[in-house]
Amino acid sequence: MAEMTAEKFAQRAFDLNLIEGPQLESVWGEIGTRDVALDDFVSLVVRKELLTNFQVERLLKGERKGFFYDSYKVLYLVGSGTFARVYRAVHTETGKVVAVKVLRQRYSDDEETTEQFLREAKMVQKLRHPNIVPIYEVLSDRNRPFMVMEFVEGRNLRDFVRVRKGLQVDESLRLIADVCSGLEYALEKGVTHRDLKLSNVLVTSRGRAKLVDFGLAGFSEEKGDRAGAPRSIDYAGLERITGVRKNDPRSDIFFAGCMLYHMISGHAPLSETRDRSKRLSTGRYREIKPVTEWISGVPPYVVTLIHKAMELNPEKRYATPSEMLLDVKHALQRVEKGDSGETSPPGEEPADAGTVAAARGTTAAANPTDLEQEGDNKTVMIVESKIELQDALREQLKRRGYRVLVTSDPDRALQRFEDNAELADAVVFCTTELGHAALDAFNRFGRSERTREIPAILFVDKSQQDLIQAAERSESRVLLAMPIRVSVLRAALIKLLAARTPS
Repeated sequence: MAEMTAEKFAQRAFDLNLIEGPQLESVWGEIGTRDVALDDFVSLVVRKELLTNFQVERLLKGERKGFFYDSYKVLYLVGSGTFARVYRAVHTETGKVVAVKVLRQRYSDDEETTEQFLREAKMVQKLRHPNIVPIYEVLSDRNRPFMVMEFVEGRNLRDFVRVRKGLQVDESLRLIADVCSGLEYALEKGVTHRDLKLSNVLVTSRGRAKLVDFGLAGFSEEKGDRAGAPRSIDYAGLERITGVRKNDPRSDIFFAGCMLYHMISGHAPLSETRDRSKRLSTGRYREIKPVTEWISGVPPYVVTLIHKAMELNPEKRYATPSEMLLDVKHALQRVEKGDSGETSPPGEEPADAGTVAAARGTTAAANPTDLEQEGDNKTVMIVESKIELQDALREQLKRRGYRVLVTSDPDRALQRFEDNAELADAVVFCTTELGHAALDAFNRFGRSERTREIPAILFVDKSQQDLIQAAERSESRVLLAMPIRVSVLRAALIKLLAARTPS
């Protein structure tokens, strides 16, 4: 091969559209001659950000492909796995910096795998949430399928934990709350992750967690099953021992618990090995040490949360990301308050017993079982459009025995009562996002002969004076101030329902 000169190198970069003519002329003009050492020329174009070191290395090797994928110019290699490579790239017209994930050649030659990759990527493309890395486009270039994603400035959670040797409890809870929030949203859209692990969570420069690779990295372990759901070996091992279906959301919960365990303790709960048979071994899941064997001083309610998420029996595990998220948020609140915690379990509100007892006109100690039984045989309908608030209210009320119905449509709620006046014992209208629609439904509910005797609560912000003044109140129709506090809501329900119950 002829010796590479600066001029030959420049011509190659120009021929491959990596550098434009005017840019080259500017470089030659600055140097003052074309008889310049290759290293000096390369150093200048890299310093002027006309080429990246990644591009230079490939040009020097004589590579002619892999510099562009459709309209995206590759700048750097960000990560590489057995399944795909991820590049930092820039759109040639808009200048937008993105991450481009390209299926490896050995997989793109397999038509079945390629179709699976494209199908899975397009399914995830519909997800738009602050804790999920968005996929902007799913394309193919010269038979190489690839996806275009947000480029996240930061590092993956595995590297984050390895460098820090374990994280503080509060920081770990914030990150896992982000993870659960992303899982919660995805599940609402019918998508489970199926390959949840530290390396599939990116931590932004602001300390927020974002999920990536929903089910996609499973291609490197298995091509998939007949249901078209690729999964990692770790998921396959868990599902084998627990007997759940291959897209059960509780499997994501288990590995979310593993992540929280690892963040707090600095140690992976599952023995790490590349041996496939060992990764599938049931003993790997049965022999997990309690997190307290690695680290002391973790509040017991956080330990309980971790163990519940990692219950091998899926029936004892959190059923949904929403349920786990609720306990994570409560645990975080307690940690931030400095609560070392030997009293109430995750998800319970401190001093809540006193609040409810006061509403009953008794003391908390008088009948401790009252809290357990307050919602027995009672049904409450929640009219609220925010999913996270729906879930929070549902879970808290269910803890106290209430049957909970939820709808985001105020008109639909009224229609259901028109069809069945005994549908619920009380209704809660929330103006958080519904605003005047919730107010209108609250007033119409009180005017109707079929429903005016049924207790109704309207949550409204004190600043919304127009809503407060327009609300039609009575003894069975009350207003409560936002933000919504479950303890206040429960106290109001106890009082309203007791007033309606015949003595």
